[in-house]
Amino acid sequence: MSIDLSKLLTERRNANSANIDTLSTEAMLTVINNEDQLVAHAITPYIPQIAQLVDAVAEAFRHGGRLIYIGAGTSGRLGILDASECPPTFGTRPEQVVGLIAGGHTAILKAVENVEDNAARGPEDLQALGFNERDVLVGIAASGRTPYVLGAMEYAHQQNALVAIVSCNPHGEMAQRADIAITPVVGPEVVTGSTRLKAGTAQKLVLNMITTGAMIRSGKVYSNLMVDVEATNAKLIERQVSIVMEATECDRDTAQAALDACGRHCKTAIVMVLANLSAEEAKQLLADNNGFIRKALNH
Repeated sequence: MSIDLSKLLTERRNANSANIDTLSTEAMLTVINNEDQLVAHAITPYIPQIAQLVDAVAEAFRHGGRLIYIGAGTSGRLGILDASECPPTFGTRPEQVVGLIAGGHTAILKAVENVEDNAARGPEDLQALGFNERDVLVGIAASGRTPYVLGAMEYAHQQNALVAIVSCNPHGEMAQRADIAITPVVGPEVVTGSTRLKAGTAQKLVLNMITTGAMIRSGKVYSNLMVDVEATNAKLIERQVSIVMEATECDRDTAQAALDACGRHCKTAIVMVLANLSAEEAKQLLADNNGFIRKALNH
């Protein structure tokens, strides 16, 4: 099936970069930077849709559901990147936020040709995960027409799951089939059709908002501190101490003692210090309040 690329917003030529190959290096980079500055503003009109999705994902988490990203090429890699950052940042289970890419693990590091055109593979990959109605599917594709993603979206609808998309083409087929369509228009790329540029940046910004917002709504941020961070290396061990000190205004020795007493769980240590409780008392109070520090302290 032939595709008329001229109809895709992400495939049009950018007049601002028409002579980019004749410019000095600094002038060339200035053109790229000027175009990149348009991206964040393109997302602003879609904050209501992103908010709707954030609340839906947080609700799914409360009922044991998952956030599943699915895409091909750069879009798939961005989903995997965002998903892989959730466990170390927010202490989530690896299976709570999952990224799927057309072509599987091989395609993360190396392009696998033609797999994005296979609409049957999307449903197969979701079935392998045990995708169900409690989960939320987010399809990612700059063009908004990737068959692999469209196939997955159809399967997710059949399971009565919520289906959202992140695309840079509001007129694409994916947008028409989604329950929530987030489609910032970033304009033509500096290098025609290279959607790893502005389109990729827009997708990354939106994915950041989805998971960060859902984690805040799930009680994994107190003030602006990531209080469920796991201590998996020396830097993060030190970060835990800093977080407890910042959250409670205690000294280093007090923070360290609280973390040691509770098995290095930031939330518990914070409640221990602020409410003058033992580790067991703080753990129970957090459990009674679904892991929300503010609710625990008010209680």
